[in-house]
Amino acid sequence: MKELAGRLTALDPDAGAAVRVIAYFDRLAESRAGLEALVRGAAVLAGVPARLVDADRRVQVRVEADGTRRENDLPPDPGWPYAALTPGGAPALWLERARAAEPSVVDAVILERAAGAVRLVLDRTRGRAPADDPALVETVLDATAPEAARLHAARRLGLDPAAPARALAPLDGRPRIAPAQGDPEPPVGRVGVGPVVPVLDLPHSWEQARVALRFSAEGTAQDPGSGVVHADELGDVALLAHLVAPGAEPPPDVRALEAAAAATPWLLTTLHAVATTVSLRAAASEINVHHSTLQERLAHAEHLLGWPLRTPQGRFRLGLALAMRHLVRSQGEQ
Repeated sequence: MKELAGRLTALDPDAGAAVRVIAYFDRLAESRAGLEALVRGAAVLAGVPARLVDADRRVQVRVEADGTRRENDLPPDPGWPYAALTPGGAPALWLERARAAEPSVVDAVILERAAGAVRLVLDRTRGRAPADDPALVETVLDATAPEAARLHAARRLGLDPAAPARALAPLDGRPRIAPAQGDPEPPVGRVGVGPVVPVLDLPHSWEQARVALRFSAEGTAQDPGSGVVHADELGDVALLAHLVAPGAEPPPDVRALEAAAAATPWLLTTLHAVATTVSLRAAASEINVHHSTLQERLAHAEHLLGWPLRTPQGRFRLGLALAMRHLVRSQGEQ
C-alpha cells in the first residue's frame, strides 16, 4: 500500500493522499480502535478539528487538529464538509474547515472512511436498540441488577458510562434517562427529575426522581404548583416524603387546608402564591388581585385555618402544609 501511495503521489498528489487515508483507517479498524481514536485520526489527517455527533445514541466527540479532545457547545456550521453514518442519514461527522470553492478530494475520503469505521464501532459497542428501550432502562435503574448488566444496558442505550446522567419519573409514561447536558426533550407534564449522577448511580437518581414526582402538581385551581420538580432543588424538604407515607392519615394542617378549600374556591391558588413569592405584593400580582383584596383573603383564610399567614412563622407553616398536601394527593398516583 505504501508503494502504491508513493507511485500515485508522483502522478496525482490527491490520489496518493487518499490511498494513505484509506490505509490509515483500515489499520484503525483492524485494531478495533474506539470512537475518539477515529475522530482524532480524521482531525490529524485533515489538519482541522473533527467532530462526531450522534444524537440518537447520545455520542459527542470533538478533537482538535493537534489530537487534543476538546468539546465545543457551538452547533456545527452548515458549510463544513460532513458525512452521515448511514445512507441518506443526518450529518454526523464534520471537519471544521471553512467553506471552500472546490471540495477537497482528500477531505471526502477522510470523512467516508472515518464514518464507515465509526458506524462499525457504534454498531458493535452500542447496538441499534431504541434510546428508550423499556427493558434496558429498567435494568439501568434497578439497584439490584449486577453492575456489569447495568453497564451493558447503559451502553446499549447509547449512554457513555463515563458521562453523568439523570433519571426522570413521569406521572404518565415510562421512566426516562437523560444525559446531564443537552437533553433535546425537556420534561413536560408532571415529572420528577432526579439529580445528575454517574451512570452506575442512576438507581439513586431514579429513587429521588420518584420522590420529586410526589411534590409535583397539576397546576390547576384545586392543585396549584409546578408540574416539573427537581429533586436537587427540594433539599431537606424531600424528607417530608418519609413522614407522609402512602395510605397514612393526612396531617392536621393538611386536613385544615382541605376543609378550607372545600368552602373557598380561591383559597388554594391564593395560598400557593403567598407561600412561593417574596412578598405579599408579589403574591397579589401573581394572582392578579389588588393588595387590599389579598389582605382580605388572608384574613378570611387565617380564620378558616386557625393560624396566622402574614408572619414568617405562619408562611413557613403554610409552605410545609402545601408540600404535605402534594404528598397526600400523590398517594394514589404512585
